[in-house]
Amino acid sequence: ELKLVIVRDMWLTGFDAPCLKTLYIDKPMKGHNLMQAIARVNRVYGQVKGGVIVEYLGIASDLKEALSFYSSAGGKGDPAVAQEQAVQLMLAKLEVVSQMFHGFAYKEYFGADTGRKLSIILAAEEHILGLENGKKRFIDEVTALSQAFAIAIPHEQAMAVKDEVAFFQAVKSRLVKFDSSGPGKSDAEIETAIKQIIDQALVTEQVIDVFDAAGIKKPDISILSEEFLLEVKNMEHKNIALEVLKKLLNDEIKARAKRNLVQSKTLMEMLENSIKRYHNKVITAAEVIEELINLGKEIKAMDKEPQEMGLTDYEYAFYTAIADNESAREVMGKEKLRDLAVVLYQKVKENTSIDWTIRESVKAKLRVIVKRVLRQYGYPPDMQTLATETVLKQAELIAEELTH
Repeated sequence: ELKLVIVRDMWLTGFDAPCLKTLYIDKPMKGHNLMQAIARVNRVYGQVKGGVIVEYLGIASDLKEALSFYSSAGGKGDPAVAQEQAVQLMLAKLEVVSQMFHGFAYKEYFGADTGRKLSIILAAEEHILGLENGKKRFIDEVTALSQAFAIAIPHEQAMAVKDEVAFFQAVKSRLVKFDSSGPGKSDAEIETAIKQIIDQALVTEQVIDVFDAAGIKKPDISILSEEFLLEVKNMEHKNIALEVLKKLLNDEIKARAKRNLVQSKTLMEMLENSIKRYHNKVITAAEVIEELINLGKEIKAMDKEPQEMGLTDYEYAFYTAIADNESAREVMGKEKLRDLAVVLYQKVKENTSIDWTIRESVKAKLRVIVKRVLRQYGYPPDMQTLATETVLKQAELIAEELTH
């Protein structure tokens, strides 16, 4: 007879063990995840009338908040009544979500082998992305469904639809994973649902490659390589290809924003402009994918420029700060701007201290030094003030490097 089970991040959706009477919690949980966890010990079984929860993290306030959220009586009503209400809400939300798959045979998933299961999840994601405002509507409705399901289990009607709920959660996890807006969830959190749904399927001798399932060959270490971008372009599911590219490019640009102010701003504007034109139906999905692939190629080309110019990455960041001006490029030319960037980087580095970013006297001194150097190199007078501020902002971005 089963005596003890140690759970890492499985056995939530639809798991039922009536004999379970004591639950030990040693990981932070909130909301419907917490409700799903404590629901493991809410069964009447044999002589056991109620379960015991032992927790080590002080989550009483989180539990109270979760109970208050799920109970229409503010957490003080009859749990049986709250459960019945949750069942009705769950069934209503299940119908809404199911109707979003009208014309899509998602129930084929439940009888498919492992490789086919992953393909169906991808096709389901593509289907939702093809609906008008489908991504947001689906995420919102599945969130509501999951919350109701968490309090409804282990009601028999909830147990009867647990596989469908898990499938919808898996599709939602895919959509959320490629959403760069807002704080979102951690990678660990959004992987949990899909882990649950394919857990049993993966207990096989079959080896599954997730890139193959997505229609992409396994990429090399350079995620924006020509080969990888070509694979994305040729993906069967164009909406997913677009989401993948948006996510990859957005993350790549954000990483650059930590070291090159002007370049990252320019790239982000290009990305946002392409997406905006697509949303406004100025260009098609295929056309926006082509634009994003070209943007990826441009990013790769930019990586070669510092070396070709004989500059370090930080010197190149100063170069982009002063070259972000058409008249300066025309008047001075690339070589003179390059030399100016090297001198500016060295002058700023020589005149900074550990706390310089919070000392106005040091920043004022740097401002004078930068303006003087710009003037000495013949930088256009009408653009010197703007260039000075851009150089100082770039310097603040890499402040730690400058003081080493």
